[in-house]
Amino acid sequence: MRREQDQFIWGDRIAPLAERMRPTSFDDYIGQTHLLSVKAPLRRAITGGRIPSMIFWGPPGSGKTTLARVIAEHGKLPFWSLSAINCGVKDVREVIGEARQEGSALLFIDEIHRFNKAQQDSLLGAVESGTIILVGATTENPSFEVISPLLSRCQVYTLKALGQEDLLLILERAIKKDEILQAKKIVLEETAHLLYLSGGDARKLLNLLELIVQAEEGHSITLTNAKVQEYAQKKIAVYDKQGEQHYDIISAFIKSIRGSDPNAALYWLARMIKGGEDPKFIARRLLILASEDIGNANPNALLLATNCFQAVSMIGYPECQLILSQTVSFLAASPKSNSATTSIMEAMSLVEETGDLPVPIHLRNAPTKLMKEIGYGKDYQYSHSYQNSFSNQEYLPDKIQGKKLYEPGDNARESEMRTRLKRLWEEKYGY
Repeated sequence: MRREQDQFIWGDRIAPLAERMRPTSFDDYIGQTHLLSVKAPLRRAITGGRIPSMIFWGPPGSGKTTLARVIAEHGKLPFWSLSAINCGVKDVREVIGEARQEGSALLFIDEIHRFNKAQQDSLLGAVESGTIILVGATTENPSFEVISPLLSRCQVYTLKALGQEDLLLILERAIKKDEILQAKKIVLEETAHLLYLSGGDARKLLNLLELIVQAEEGHSITLTNAKVQEYAQKKIAVYDKQGEQHYDIISAFIKSIRGSDPNAALYWLARMIKGGEDPKFIARRLLILASEDIGNANPNALLLATNCFQAVSMIGYPECQLILSQTVSFLAASPKSNSATTSIMEAMSLVEETGDLPVPIHLRNAPTKLMKEIGYGKDYQYSHSYQNSFSNQEYLPDKIQGKKLYEPGDNARESEMRTRLKRLWEEKYGY
């Protein structure tokens, strides 16, 4: 836990370039224009003195910590920083106590998704009362990782991976303004490799630049792709866990399983594992796919996907890659059906179209004498009292009687279901 003071000198050490180049004002901040342009809601709230508690969700190096500091500086607020990796409830309470003495403070919690429920609960009262303005930073979806009571008290803002134009501006500004870099003449002859290896992460970009500058002898340095590759030693697989690359790879992964190609599916799985993707994120997507693309064609798919999610939650990397591999290959090799998807979408559309239609009176619950007297539940036919446990009574509202929403898929398991339903429905509906 620390209250931020001078960030450029740590004892007898000079802070890294990425730390030295942190912006201290909105004018110096690069990127996230959807949040920080003059007319953007967040910028207007901050400049208007209405700073809310908030969660910043975005990939590494997108400026979450820096933005929190800029907000504190703009609002003249004491700035406290905690890391969820190595602090607990005691640390949170200490900050809250300090904030009460000062009237208010901005508390920045890095990787807030690593806080457990008790730790997140400890923030609620202080956030509610305004004792602290909470700014939590996370690379994970806060809907899954942050408790609902805390989410309801915070605004959630999504930060995007920095684009090439933003990264070039950061690079050029560092070369122009950093006193240590100014001691050498740096020429940006080629930047493609530097930008590629940074993967949209400003911190990684500046760290790599500093590595090259420190290693090069002489007072003149010409940056080329070959030189960057030489010092980076190996080509780093770019995998931005929340940016465009993230969405492209998960899209290819899902489509490969849907397309019954276990080879491609396992390749994209390996790309995500190598990139450090949260295994629970992968397992969640497999859970969705098990119903969306397989469904009743192989009901065991959902069972295996559910167990997969539970297993990876318990053991994590590296062993959970075996469980993910087993599940992915099983789902990819399974017969496919999207009948669960199409049927619920059609049902949802029907509800939007027809509104709140009344429940047929014979299907209504009749817990009281009065309800029974006015006919609730009258003439209901208990299915098990009939041959094949099936009666010809209607279960849909009168206005949409006989509406067909579920169409079994063309596969062995659902063909059996289709045969049974056709036999039962032919007499009832004629189809």
